[in-house]
Amino acid sequence: MDTKTARLIRTLRLRHLELLVALSETPTMRGAATRLHLSQPAISKMLGEIESCFGARLFERSHQGVHANALGSSAAFRARAVLNELARATEDVDAMQSGVTAVLRVGAPSVTAAVPAAIARLRERMPGAAVQLREGRVHELIHRLLQGELDCVFGAMTPDLLSSDMVPLLEPAVMLKDELCVLASTPKGRTTARKFQWADLKAAKWVLPPKETLVRQAFMTAFLNSGVTPPVPVIEAMSSVTVGTVLRQDASLVCAVRLEHAVDEIARGGVQRLDVSPPIGLPSFGLFFRRDGMERPLILTEFADAIRQVTKVGAPKRRAAKR
Repeated sequence: MDTKTARLIRTLRLRHLELLVALSETPTMRGAATRLHLSQPAISKMLGEIESCFGARLFERSHQGVHANALGSSAAFRARAVLNELARATEDVDAMQSGVTAVLRVGAPSVTAAVPAAIARLRERMPGAAVQLREGRVHELIHRLLQGELDCVFGAMTPDLLSSDMVPLLEPAVMLKDELCVLASTPKGRTTARKFQWADLKAAKWVLPPKETLVRQAFMTAFLNSGVTPPVPVIEAMSSVTVGTVLRQDASLVCAVRLEHAVDEIARGGVQRLDVSPPIGLPSFGLFFRRDGMERPLILTEFADAIRQVTKVGAPKRRAAKR
């Protein structure tokens, strides 16, 4: 531990960390004082102590209020992570006192076949484990991971994530390929072995997500690469529940989804995956931890292993699930 870090630990209190977070989210000293139930002079004194310990100006003052500069934003981000970790530690202790052996907080998309299966496998290995699943968009979930609210995130390496400054802060534990899938209903339980080219499906009645989604963009690419104008959907929907429901109730429809969604829908029954060529790739999925250099708790390594087993990365069984 260097001298500056040692000084920070000896001098700063948790209240100082709360102030860093408050000032990064509140544009005035008065607002931060109200939020922390302190006087403005006390706030000013504490901010001086913080900047003295860091040896740098973290916030710019003006008649309009205060705002964090680049240094202040970075310090506030780390302070928020420390406070969130402490909150999670309190929750873990309370849970373990009630009989839970370990707690896992995982972020994932709302539709995923891998995560529920991995949670079930984890519970087989660690019956006393408790799992808190938080669903959302990968960019939001990664933010929550880095802020100490989550232990890991299962999600796609989207272009906006790859272009962000968060990638060096992440440690991938599992990576698996994803691709565009076409689903149709299974009339009277019968499946079709017919092979299609994308151009064969230009007149089909499509259920598709909105144009700004990666799945829709990959769908358009598939047809354009085949020299065909991309079909216009008869139903445009984002909800996976809606997509699965209309597909099962109207046998004339087909839909384009990512592999994780396809596996989930096929497992529910009543739908089949059509064999369409050529394959169209989507951003890879992965399980991500914070890159903090710390040894992972057993529940995290067990969950990563469970994801590997249920996805069977590169194994024939997972490839067979696509067809």
